[in-house]
Amino acid sequence: MPPPPGGGGRGPFEGRLAVLLAALAVGLLVIGGGVYVASGGDRQRTGKPVAETAATPSGSPSVDRGDGRGAGGDTPAYDHNAGIGAGESPVWLRENRTDLARKGAEQYGPWRVGGVVVKAMYKEVVAYAVADGREMWKAALETRLCSVPHAPSVSGKLVVGVLESDTAEGDCTGLQQIDLATGRAGWRIRVPREYTDDTGRFQMAVVGETVAITRRLGMIGFSVTDGRRLFGTSTTGACFPVSLAGGAKLIYLVECLGPKGGTGLSATRVQELDPATGRAKWTHQYADGWRVGQVYSVDPLVVSVRRAKVWNITAFTPDGGIRSQIAPEFPVSDHCDALASYDVQGCYGAVTDAETLYIAGGKTDGAGHVTYAVVAVDLDTGTEKWRAAGPDGRTMWPLAVENGKLVVYLATRPGTAGAVAVLAPTGGAPQTVLRSPAAAVGAERGFEPSRARLAWAGGRIFLLKDRVFSPRPRAVDHSILSFGK
Repeated sequence: MPPPPGGGGRGPFEGRLAVLLAALAVGLLVIGGGVYVASGGDRQRTGKPVAETAATPSGSPSVDRGDGRGAGGDTPAYDHNAGIGAGESPVWLRENRTDLARKGAEQYGPWRVGGVVVKAMYKEVVAYAVADGREMWKAALETRLCSVPHAPSVSGKLVVGVLESDTAEGDCTGLQQIDLATGRAGWRIRVPREYTDDTGRFQMAVVGETVAITRRLGMIGFSVTDGRRLFGTSTTGACFPVSLAGGAKLIYLVECLGPKGGTGLSATRVQELDPATGRAKWTHQYADGWRVGQVYSVDPLVVSVRRAKVWNITAFTPDGGIRSQIAPEFPVSDHCDALASYDVQGCYGAVTDAETLYIAGGKTDGAGHVTYAVVAVDLDTGTEKWRAAGPDGRTMWPLAVENGKLVVYLATRPGTAGAVAVLAPTGGAPQTVLRSPAAAVGAERGFEPSRARLAWAGGRIFLLKDRVFSPRPRAVDHSILSFGK
């Protein structure tokens, strides 16, 4: 296939060539055997995981019914729902009260499971009541999170990666299951090292009831239900794993060095895997120098791909063929444009239906400020179908496609609260369906969409800051916000 067409973008991954050469020097190792687990302080080799209590709910789980705020609730000094008017939906916010290192901690989620919404951060997984934000339970982890998948399993179980120890040299070698409906900790296993200098760092993805993790030379799949090892694969040739994307399908990204005598540039190999066996259903190899940056959707599969400063958006057919390509003529947010090997599903500004990609595409003014509108791209032809701008220049962020309409978040602006609106399949002006209270404008402005994780579920929007910091005197660092039905 000829190199894809391009527009503007970013440079390649840094440091991958060095990692690849180091991995190749070690040689390929076929993953097999059992797994290591820690039990009572002793490590043993076994073919089965053992249940542990490293992550334990603080409570059983506890439900604070005292003042309506729950454990860790905001101070009542300011009422974000004061003077709420007709057509405005009550909002709730929670602030971070966990002491953290100077650089703070990244947050993961939000995931709605029944009547709770859950986030993960540092050494804890916390659930809040959807309706009012009361803390329902908190699962405390013995060591810090080191890897978190994009979403839990279909049964509401989350499997996270945890460090072996909290020291600076702590390796990412543990997997811990947590039931997001109750906060109860399930099985925990230790993932075996591949070789002596392996730090165990990995990426994760969940499909159905399978959780897959990448290693430097391959990938392992485990059962979300009981932690059993389902499969192990190893890369071949001058290739090494980059990342995984999960959801409806399991997408595996591998980077391979170019052939001798060629450009010498590495390129991405894209595969869809069977989540039960790890076998490839199909493989697509990009030309030298082209690398996948973000996976906007797994079903249909839509990715951003780039070579140096040239990038495009590629849509695939179900059997791995090229459905269409487009060279975008608009900027997107850093999370949607960054050539990120760690979180390839980190773009919260793009959604798809069977025929169309809806992405937050910007327009830059003379000062470099970007206002994001919605750009609709035809997945069959790779052409723009339409663009829709927010009212009064407000940023508009795609959330979901429901009942044939596009649901979007209208970000705040000075004096104007955030809102949820819908767009017709043909575009046009957004029609507002929910508004947060005017009194919440100041707090809501702290949740800049391009630096937040957004979720729309059950008629409510949830905004989670991507990073929070330690509590400070006379300062509030809100971590999560929600409003809706």
